[in-house]
Amino acid sequence: MFDRRGFIRLAGIAALAALGGIPARAEIGRPVNTIGSPDGLAIRGYDPVAYFRDHGPRLGKPEFSVHHGGASWRFASAEHKALFEADPARYLPAYGGFCAYGTSRGYLVKIEPEAWSIVDGRLYLNYDLGVRETWLAQTRAYIARAEGNWPRLTAKDVR
Repeated sequence: MFDRRGFIRLAGIAALAALGGIPARAEIGRPVNTIGSPDGLAIRGYDPVAYFRDHGPRLGKPEFSVHHGGASWRFASAEHKALFEADPARYLPAYGGFCAYGTSRGYLVKIEPEAWSIVDGRLYLNYDLGVRETWLAQTRAYIARAEGNWPRLTAKDVR
C-alpha cells in the first residue's frame, strides 16, 4: 500500500539534501562527546580530519578551532580546518565521537583518540585499544547494532 505521509517526508528530505540543507551524515541535535574536557573539546582536542588525511590522530591547535554541533573541534592546520568547514559531515566521527563499541551495546562512553578505525569512509572511535581489538573482530555487526541504538541514546546514557 502507498504510504503518502512517508513519501512526502522522504521527498522533503531529498529536496533539502539536494539544496545542500542536510549533509549526508548529519547528526543534528545529537550529543557530542566532550567527556573529560572542561573546554567542550570534541575528540579530546584531536583533529578529526587528520585521521583521513594523515592516517592517524594528531592533536589540534587552539588557533585552528571551529565550534560545531555544540562542541569545539580543533585542527592541526589551517588546511584541515578549511576542509572540515567545507564538509563537516565527511569528517565527523560516528555516534558523536562516543565509543562505537559502547554505542553498539546501548551506552555512551569516552574514547581514546588512538583507538580508531575508518570503515567505508567513516571514522569510528573506541574506548581504548583493547576495545578496538574487540570492535575490529566484528565491525559490521557492531556497526549494525550501533546504528539501531544511536537514535535513541541521549545524554542520560553517558557512563
